[in-house]
Amino acid sequence: MSVWFQEVPTEGSVELPPDPRALDALGRNHSLETALADLVDNSLDAGATEILIRFVQWGTRLVGLYVVDNGRGIAPESIDDAMTVGGQRQYTGNDLGHFGLGLKAASFSQAASLTVLSRAAGRKPVGRRWQLDLVRHSFDCDIVPDSFVAAELNRDWQLPNGSSGTVVRWDSVSGFPSSDDPEQVDEFLSRTVSHLQGHLGLTFHRILSDRGVRIVIDVEDADLGPGVRHPVTPIDPFAYPDTLAGWPKQLRAPIDGAKVVLDCHIWPRRSNAPEYRLPGGAETRQGLYFYRRGRLLHAGGWEGIHAPDTRLQLARVRIDIDGDTAGLFVMNPEKSRVSAGPRFAPAVAAAHADDGTTITDYLQAAEAAWAAANRRRTARRSAALPPGKGFHPKVAREIRDELPLLHEDPVNIQWKRFTTDAFLEFDRDTRTLWLNRAYRQALLGGRRGGGNDLPVLKALLFLLAGNVFEGAHFGARDKDNIELWQEVLTVAAKAERSTFEARQ
Repeated sequence: MSVWFQEVPTEGSVELPPDPRALDALGRNHSLETALADLVDNSLDAGATEILIRFVQWGTRLVGLYVVDNGRGIAPESIDDAMTVGGQRQYTGNDLGHFGLGLKAASFSQAASLTVLSRAAGRKPVGRRWQLDLVRHSFDCDIVPDSFVAAELNRDWQLPNGSSGTVVRWDSVSGFPSSDDPEQVDEFLSRTVSHLQGHLGLTFHRILSDRGVRIVIDVEDADLGPGVRHPVTPIDPFAYPDTLAGWPKQLRAPIDGAKVVLDCHIWPRRSNAPEYRLPGGAETRQGLYFYRRGRLLHAGGWEGIHAPDTRLQLARVRIDIDGDTAGLFVMNPEKSRVSAGPRFAPAVAAAHADDGTTITDYLQAAEAAWAAANRRRTARRSAALPPGKGFHPKVAREIRDELPLLHEDPVNIQWKRFTTDAFLEFDRDTRTLWLNRAYRQALLGGRRGGGNDLPVLKALLFLLAGNVFEGAHFGARDKDNIELWQEVLTVAAKAERSTFEARQ
């Protein structure tokens, strides 16, 4: 039986005035993923080996979120400093924290209420709460009674080393669905947990692998207790299956006495592995990967070295900006991007490996690897007509990447009103596969559509029927296939519409 409490009790307050500069920076560019990554940073800096991210569901509605760790905790005399908006603690050389805004900025970017409950080994538990709507008018930080702090910390979080640890609680989370529809809530949770696994697995892949840290995500039903735990597994963008001869290589670029090492890698080929197909797409993720203390700060882009290029999709460069090199780069407060200064690109242009290899040699080798891999892949596949109107840009790009394309007019997939209940109509003159608008709302589940909507359906139809537009006319086999597709898909569309109307 769950022991989750709907409300956090308080017993008085303490004024914690912030540095005024901090208020303008609170959570400006955070997403849920980057905000939670910032909280994970704090847990890691506290020596945590186990971190739990928990969504709380009360009935059908999502009502809160926890980040729980088994780190060193916060001593009573340090809790006010930790909760001061803009307060700066002393950072060690190995800390992931940097600006003194992480906990507050990340939390206020997502939630209207931030509660921190903590216990250091051998010390009494302590808790504080900030409420965002009051922060700009009064800097009175609520004191949470020790009894409630202890009760929360003593819950069975299934984390080792219960003598110390910290619980961060968010209430009134802005990004949660406002709907009570269980299907929408389940869809949100499924999508969000998956995105979190990908983002955290990529961001902390070296720490997860090298330190043995464990991050898990679950959902707690306030009446039934927690559900299945979803582990965050490392996603290493440099974990390709085999290597090209002569690669990777390290190029060194001296800048003002510091040495920036470019660890230059080339994937041997495209891959369906998550290590290659990173969030944002392989083309976006080509280029530079900046790390600080083993944490990934920035994934992809060339920072003035080269323009993005489809032919460089296999090229990834790892750069550690610890120690002396840190002053050459600017990290944003969300720790999701690094900007290189004006000296960086010229220095990289002069960089070289021990055998004399330059950055130009590396980029040319990456282009050659892409061309060779593309020839092997496309040689096994038949050429197709290019995608045209109605395709989601990412789907169209993927088709162009995966298939050799004919130099002819594209295939379009669009909606219009039919005078019959047929689902499909093939217009050879315009090379358009028309879909009956009468079924559109049902297929969208009531959501608003757009010109590039239902990308899965359109991709499947392109793969199924795109080649019937080739040639001067429909052959006998094409006509038979069109008749078959029409009969089966029209029945399926009618069934979809009936199910949708029954739910209204």
